[in-house]
Amino acid sequence: MTPEPTAAARASSATAVAANTPANDDPKGKTLDAATVTLIALDGKAIRVDGNGVSVDGNKATITAAGVYSIRGSLADGQIVVDTKDAEKVVLVLEGADIAYATGAPIYVANAEKVVLTLAEGTQNTVTDGAKYDFPDSKTDEPNAAIFSKDDLTINGAGALTVVANYNNGIASKDDLKITGGVITVRAANDGIKGRDSLVIRDGAITVNAGSDGLQSNNDEEADQGYIVIEGGTLDITAGKDAIQAETNLTISGGQITLRAGGGSGVRKTAESAKGLKAGVDITIAGGVFKIDASDDAINANGKITISGGELVLATSDDGVHANVAFTISGGDLRITRSYEGIESNQITINDGKIRLVSSDDGINGTSATATGRGGMPGRGGPGGFEAGDSRLFINGGYVAVDALGDGLDINGAVEMTGGIVLVNGPTANNNGALDHVSFKITGGFLAAAGSAGMAQAPGTSSTQYSLMHNFSTVQAAGTLVHIATSDGKELVTFAPTKTYQSFVISSPELQNGATYVVYSGGRSTGIATDSLYAGGKYTAGAQVASYTLTSVVTGAGMGGPRGGVRPVRP
Repeated sequence: MTPEPTAAARASSATAVAANTPANDDPKGKTLDAATVTLIALDGKAIRVDGNGVSVDGNKATITAAGVYSIRGSLADGQIVVDTKDAEKVVLVLEGADIAYATGAPIYVANAEKVVLTLAEGTQNTVTDGAKYDFPDSKTDEPNAAIFSKDDLTINGAGALTVVANYNNGIASKDDLKITGGVITVRAANDGIKGRDSLVIRDGAITVNAGSDGLQSNNDEEADQGYIVIEGGTLDITAGKDAIQAETNLTISGGQITLRAGGGSGVRKTAESAKGLKAGVDITIAGGVFKIDASDDAINANGKITISGGELVLATSDDGVHANVAFTISGGDLRITRSYEGIESNQITINDGKIRLVSSDDGINGTSATATGRGGMPGRGGPGGFEAGDSRLFINGGYVAVDALGDGLDINGAVEMTGGIVLVNGPTANNNGALDHVSFKITGGFLAAAGSAGMAQAPGTSSTQYSLMHNFSTVQAAGTLVHIATSDGKELVTFAPTKTYQSFVISSPELQNGATYVVYSGGRSTGIATDSLYAGGKYTAGAQVASYTLTSVVTGAGMGGPRGGVRPVRP
């Protein structure tokens, strides 16, 4: 039964109107008074109005003046339209509204200074459109969303909203779209939630299932528009294409974010873009908890990607993180559980934070702007390799654990390491190496890398910290300990590679010129292994296989003799 239009009905909107604070909707103009609320009562196919600013024509209610409008009841096939030239905002308070319209947008903002859609606490609201819209002519293609605004739109409140968009998009604004609260569920044939100029999410529980992009800002005409900002809330996005896509910049500082794009990492990548986070310029992540499962790159930017905080778990059939220009991590916890290549960019800088990654090809891939690889495509490693390029890897701190079937660290240029911990479980095939670089200068930090021996490399002679490489005479089984100690038995490293290996490289501040180090294979340790590296405990010796006295900054023996410095380009 539709509520009668009474003064009590107007007063019940007071709490919802109070939610329209500057923090929630950036109001322009005077503060609106709940006492002047106009009630729009929906009753099947009829619309009744108590108050001013609304004209009714059959199944359509048109709001023509700024003010607060409480919408209640059910409309089987009709439309709420906002069309006002007032330089003030319109507040639509949904208080248990169920609006369906078979041939157009059930809620359509044709013209307004600003519209706020407030979801009254304790209410469930539903907006549903049909599979085909009626337009006046072939040139008209808007509105094209179940909730569509030509102007700024804010959604707030503590109630619930379900949008079922059978025709095209779920919620869309051609200007700025802001969400600061509410429990919002969108099922859309095309894109889920769109703000053409910008999309800002500050809070709320948002669930989207979209045939195309989940969240999108797509202004490609103005450099300072087309951005997405996520500051908090809970987001659960399932998208046929990109889960979150910004034409320019994507900035995330908080929130619980779960993304599934293109069917997930178990689906082979197609020509369609199906990325988790995607930006045409830069991506900045300062916080938040992420779980991303994508058939395409989990995180991708045409410019730079910067991570300074947050917890990220990524799975993808392509790259875990791909930035065309630069990737920098200065904090946070990044875990890539499945990828083709883990991290790929022209310049990679690791200042702090934790990185753990698993890749079926290269773990960390520094691609040159001029390099070409498999299929002639930039940014791909694999057989055939790259020409020496201008990419860079800077490791100044942090913790990095790589488990790669291709090269562990594949930098088509220079590596500089001044600090941090880097652990590499590298390839088993001899046409790849745990370390693959043009030059590698290490002045600090701890490096341990195990892999195949055919193209094994150590850091270069420009280093100031000592390195030791040992190539075993035969391939060692996965899990076989490699233990290196001083001549008097002090442990330097105990490492249990996850795959078969024949080469092991270590660089540590503890390596000293003139000291002698003994290499053991096998044995046991009572210590605790993390990412193959043992800490604490007691080592029971296996077989001694080599002994080295350091006489230069890079020392090694075995297959191919001493190695280090610049490696020749692959044929």
